[in-house]
Amino acid sequence: MSNIESSDIWSVVSGGITAPNGFMASGVSAGFKPSVKLDLAVILAPPDTICAATFTQSAVRAKCIDLCLQRLSKQDGKIRAVLINSGQANACTGARGLDDSLLATKALAKQLALAEDEVVICSTGVIGVPIPMQKLLQGIEPLVNCLSPEGGADAAQAILTTDLVDKQIAISVNLGGRHVCIGGMAKGSGMIHPNMATMLGFLTCDASLPKDVWDEMIQNTVNCSFNSISVDGDTSTNDSFLAFASGELLDEVYFEQVQSGINIVANFLAKTIARDGEGANCLIEVKVDGAKDKKDANIIARHICNSSLVKTAVHGCDPNWGRIIAAAGSAGINFRLDEVSLWVGPFKLMENGIPVAFNKEEVVKYMKQSLDATNLQENTIHLHLIVGKGNYSSIAWGCDLSSQYVHINADYTT
Repeated sequence: MSNIESSDIWSVVSGGITAPNGFMASGVSAGFKPSVKLDLAVILAPPDTICAATFTQSAVRAKCIDLCLQRLSKQDGKIRAVLINSGQANACTGARGLDDSLLATKALAKQLALAEDEVVICSTGVIGVPIPMQKLLQGIEPLVNCLSPEGGADAAQAILTTDLVDKQIAISVNLGGRHVCIGGMAKGSGMIHPNMATMLGFLTCDASLPKDVWDEMIQNTVNCSFNSISVDGDTSTNDSFLAFASGELLDEVYFEQVQSGINIVANFLAKTIARDGEGANCLIEVKVDGAKDKKDANIIARHICNSSLVKTAVHGCDPNWGRIIAAAGSAGINFRLDEVSLWVGPFKLMENGIPVAFNKEEVVKYMKQSLDATNLQENTIHLHLIVGKGNYSSIAWGCDLSSQYVHINADYTT
């Protein structure tokens, strides 16, 4: 959790999603999976909390997302609790998908003495498989009984599917003599190519902001974090990111610092998802400079991250720069090749469209050291492209592609 990008004011603290004041969470094993792993979680927010959210843009989406959207709109973002189950996506299950989501949130609302419209649900797991509702309903009472300000770690474990590690972080700062904390947790490993995969993310903040400001902040954050990662190019049916803000209204002069903190949390979670890609050994970070606008830069960066040829070259520590240039050229964005320069780590391989001499052994050594590193920052292969003379840049993250990815997904339901 210490491997976050540098910040002048924010410090890492313990507690994850429940580090911010007033938030509670829990995670229990309801029996959704063959193992006894935790698989049912809840986050409970204080009264008067506001929630901003983004969801998958897939035309095929789970009914729980429809319910979230309906209640967020009806409540003007005033959501108190989110129930999260892992193991079953509850997508493509017909009318039962909505019926089960309504039944689950009703049961949780009753236990928490909340209005049903104050409770939403997020699901993750195998598509086409409904939630075992008897197990879920039996798990509600123990889940609520376990709620605590120290329950973030259990909740972060309970939302995982094929993830190898949990993904959680919390940071704090003093703003004008006031302590402000932001926490987050996420899950995601495969089927990751968010357009807001299966990916779920949650963020909490113990300072309140005007709802329109909070909504805009979260959308800005999602665009430069969760919408800038790719593991395999497959968008899922259940992608959801919910961000809660609660507490005393913050002075406008501190909004910029809060946006910075939200970005730090979301970027950490997004990069951890990409690094934990199924079968992955390292994170790939692609920075694109010189684009005509930010959207163009992001499209090129994401396209390179998602190139199977680039991903396999990285896995094999092969500095085959032609694959990177070819991926950039096929992204659908026009640029001049004679204005393109490329670096792998600190090594320049192309300048103004012309290959430059480089020490292949040194580049291979850099790539191998990155693959073997255990620290998230060091376990990253950096690719940097300049694609023109524009003023816009973007960064995207992906991972290498190994044979293990095929094995994991070939046997996913068998």
